[in-house]
Amino acid sequence: MVATSVLVTLVVASAASLFMAWTIGAGSSGSTPFAPAVGANAISVMRAGFFVGILGLAGAVLQGANVTETVGSGLVLFPDGGGLSATAAIIALVMAAVLVAVGIFTGYPIATAFTVTGAVVGVGLAMGGQPATAQYVEILALWVAVPFVGGGIAFATAWSLRHESVDEAVLVPLLAGVVAAILANVKFVLLAPGDEQASLARAVADAAGTPVLTTTVAVTAVFALTGTALLYRDVRADEDAGQRHFLLVLGGLVAFSAGGSQVGLALGPLLPLLDTGPAAGVPLVGVLLFGGIGLLVGSWTGAPRMIKALAQDYSSLGPRRSIAALIPSFVIAQTAVFFGIPVSFNEIIVSAIVGSGAAAGDGEVSRGKMGKTVLAWVGSLALAFAVSYGAFVAVAALR
Repeated sequence: MVATSVLVTLVVASAASLFMAWTIGAGSSGSTPFAPAVGANAISVMRAGFFVGILGLAGAVLQGANVTETVGSGLVLFPDGGGLSATAAIIALVMAAVLVAVGIFTGYPIATAFTVTGAVVGVGLAMGGQPATAQYVEILALWVAVPFVGGGIAFATAWSLRHESVDEAVLVPLLAGVVAAILANVKFVLLAPGDEQASLARAVADAAGTPVLTTTVAVTAVFALTGTALLYRDVRADEDAGQRHFLLVLGGLVAFSAGGSQVGLALGPLLPLLDTGPAAGVPLVGVLLFGGIGLLVGSWTGAPRMIKALAQDYSSLGPRRSIAALIPSFVIAQTAVFFGIPVSFNEIIVSAIVGSGAAAGDGEVSRGKMGKTVLAWVGSLALAFAVSYGAFVAVAALR
């Protein structure tokens, strides 16, 4: 009887996690990466929805471990070293998913990372856990830095692409080289034994038995030169087509990064439940695949509508400003994945768009909307915390 109860609890928690993954895939992480490309007429809505689902699934499996572990065990500290109970995990996931789903269907910018973080901290503290102050400082530092770093990089990139003294046929390929160099140093789960992660550069060094630093520099240089050369040839043949191709690649990389960053928000609360019981011994890659499938379904069923709606806003950006917005989005997302910090893709994308818009001279148009969006982000965090804390206390009182 006890075993059956444990199994039922795990099934309910898994269903809540899957619902959370669906809302993430259908929301900002499933719609924003390719919206600029759709707005620039580089790809159709349905194709964008298809590819963002596939790439999000790949990112979840290959890069989702760090954020998943942070959300699962790093947000609240328990004296016995444990984590959220099954009841707490279910409440956190359901409350966060409902809030995000309401945002999707009403058009309010509910930030997934803020919502899940608030919900997990709320139920954790209600259980009697202690605040993970050091972790909160890191998370808050990144959240505060995102608008300035993302917006600043987007502004500088957009300004450079618009400047008369800059040759776009040279600058755009150089930007592609920078992106390729970063990609060479991005860590993936399957490139290292067990649940460890390694970059392509590190994997080459381990396979060849050569010094890590020397090999990393060499592989990074090869990636940078290859990326620059390929896009330079493409741009020289047709400048507009080359920029659209680069925009598609950036959209794919951001979609991949979104999967690696956002899947942890759906899976993290489940991790303590997988240490014992029927799911004990399930490898982390299998858990990430489960969450990635949820993102995939959400992207295929909900993202096309969101992409179509967002593309109308992005259509005024054009390929150049879209490139300027997606480059910092990719960089910031990978930084968050590396440090295992949950981050909002709404915040990343909006900040980058505002930055690129400021370079074009129309940044003031977004001030009122940006203020309301920031209030919605803060409100998402506070509301999720309060509702989840209260719900857990109420459920505990009924027992």
